[in-house]
Formats: sequence, structure tokens, C-alpha cells
Amino acid sequence: MTEKEKRDKGELYDANYDEDLEKERVKIKDLCFKYNNLEPFKQKERERLIKEILGNTKENLLIESNFYCDYGYNISVGENFYMNHNCVILDGAKVEFGDNVFIGPNCGFYTAGHPVEVDLRNKGLEYAKPIKVGNNVWFGGNVVVLPGVTIGDNVVIGAGSVVTKDIPSNVIAYGNPCKVRKEV
Repeated sequence: MTEKEKRDKGELYDANYDEDLEKERVKIKDLCFKYNNLEPFKQKERERLIKEILGNTKENLLIESNFYCDYGYNISVGENFYMNHNCVILDGAKVEFGDNVFIGPNCGFYTAGHPVEVDLRNKGLEYAKPIKVGNNVWFGGNVVVLPGVTIGDNVVIGAGSVVTKDIPSNVIAYGNPCKVRKEV
């Protein structure tokens, strides 16, 4: 089994010594570099390039520079998607955003994790667990979403939160760790 196949099954894999994964990451990092260095007034070129970077998009989306991801093809965004400056998506696994998702600056969505066992971690092994975000979700600035988290519909995640567990629909949640604080 290849390292990519292990990754896609959610098993421990070695991303650093797999030529195919390395080529995919280099390609997308080159595209992100181009995207991040395009002048803001070149809107058509920026739109074309971000749609080349991401795996699946709807029509209306805006991702501000700087934006970084690992593979791109594992990211899908719904209609009316907005991501503010300096956001990172580590997309070893799928990252899905529904419609009407708004993301504040300096946010991170990390599907990648590392073993707690020192010997495995020191071998460079990692795993990837998907992230899923529903419709009508707003993330304040500096939010971090960790591997394997699902966030429901009609949710507000407060600024500075670290989302370690699933968040149900129709709530306001915040904190470190992020917890439901109020139903809406």
C-alpha cells in the first residue's frame, strides 16, 4: 500500500518520503505562491487560480491572500464562501465547507495530526482526519479547527477558539477548548 493510500484510509503514513505526495505538495505550494503574489486588482486571474488550487468550488467565493494549503484537491467550498487573510488548510484529508461560510483572519483547519508515541512521531509519521463545516457558519479570527471535527449548520465560532470536538447545529461556541455556550 502506498503512503497516499494509507493517508486516505486515515492510517499512519509518511508524507516526507513519498515522491507522489511530495510532488503534489510542491505543485500546490507553487500555485499558492502565485496566488498570494497576484495584485488584488487582477480579480479574474485570482479567481481562475484559486479554482485551480481547490478541489471543488461553487461560483461565488473569495479567499484573501495569504492563503496556504498542502494539496488543494481535498478542499471543497460551497456557494458564497469568504476566507480572510492569512489562513491555512492542512488538507491531508477532506476539508468540506458548506454554503455561506465566513472565516476571519489567521484561521487554521488542520486535518493532520501526529502520534503521541515518541518513536512513531520521530519517524515522521502522521495521520489525517477529515473536517466538515456545515452551512451558514461564521468563524471569528484566530480560530483553529483540529483533525476529525464536524461543525453543524448555523454556527458561530468565537475568535481565538480551538475546536477539538464536534459542534452541533444552531449554536454559538467559543473558548479553548471550544464549547457550546448558547443555542441560537
